[in-house]
Amino acid sequence: MARKSANTAKTDNASATGTQQSPGGAAPEADTLKAPRVIKKYPNRRLYDTQTSSYVTLTEIKQLVMDGQSFVVRDAKSGDDLTRSLLLQIILEEESAGAPMFTEAVLSNIIRFYGHAMQGHMGAYLESNLQSLMMMQSKMGHQQQNIMSQMQEQMQKQTAQFLSAFGLKS
Repeated sequence: MARKSANTAKTDNASATGTQQSPGGAAPEADTLKAPRVIKKYPNRRLYDTQTSSYVTLTEIKQLVMDGQSFVVRDAKSGDDLTRSLLLQIILEEESAGAPMFTEAVLSNIIRFYGHAMQGHMGAYLESNLQSLMMMQSKMGHQQQNIMSQMQEQMQKQTAQFLSAFGLKS
């Protein structure tokens, strides 16, 4: 499996923590003025918010994501970046807590992309579609459910075409 370049990893981490980069690769001016919030994860699984000097729960971390706040989760001993791992943990809990967002077919298709030649492109593809969906949602508000379902259908068709173009089942 190929390693990601430093720029790709930096972009992935910025995307995961709510920061966005300009087309030239530099962070927007507002992000350069304010460093991301640092959350330390201790061996006992407790999360410590260095900004508020208090322990926080996974629910509070989820709220940071919902509020669009930039943060990074670091292992308290080694300093390793655990942000992606914690975000995946939040997704897992959300998927287990009621009405899941991802069907088994979607999850199976995502798994099929690991190790596939198109693995690097799948993340960018999903991110682009999610950004488009979010832009449309903010433009139209929550009242336009019909348009949102039409967009969802269109995205499903595009994803099916994308998968079949590379010989993967949809």
